[in-house]
Amino acid sequence: MTEGAPRRIVTGHDASGRSVVLSDGPTPKTLDIGTAAFHEVWITTQTPAQIAATEPEPTDRPVRTPPPADGVMVRFTEMAPGAESPMHRTETVDVGIVLEGETWLLLDDGSETRVGPGDSVVQRGTMHQWVNRSDEPVRMVFVLIDGTIDDDLRQATGPLEFFDAVIG
Repeated sequence: MTEGAPRRIVTGHDASGRSVVLSDGPTPKTLDIGTAAFHEVWITTQTPAQIAATEPEPTDRPVRTPPPADGVMVRFTEMAPGAESPMHRTETVDVGIVLEGETWLLLDDGSETRVGPGDSVVQRGTMHQWVNRSDEPVRMVFVLIDGTIDDDLRQATGPLEFFDAVIG
């Protein structure tokens, strides 16, 4: 699906505490499923995130959703023309920003919203689907923040469904 992984620049510190570029190259982890490609940019396992001079590569794990418990994930996503995700829900707050192309956000209430370049969507644990109805790929950046669905809302929505699995 992709012509290459997007560039990722990671900063850190040297032994004297000065700011330095630790790495500059393509995102190290990509999952390409043919109709979509997911490029992992960064993952934290807690909030607030611990900041050390250097750290192990945080994307050195299988590409999956949601982020780790109490963590944050940043992902660059590309969807092919005509591609669509399954209807799904995660227990996260997700911020999606369209960089290029357009996509449609479908919700389980039947609404359909066009999302284009520069538009952002804040997903708050809602059942949703992405559909690329155009002849061009859509490229988006997502920031996924671990969350907890309120007990009253969970009672109204029922169990979480992620693709074909009930997760809670």
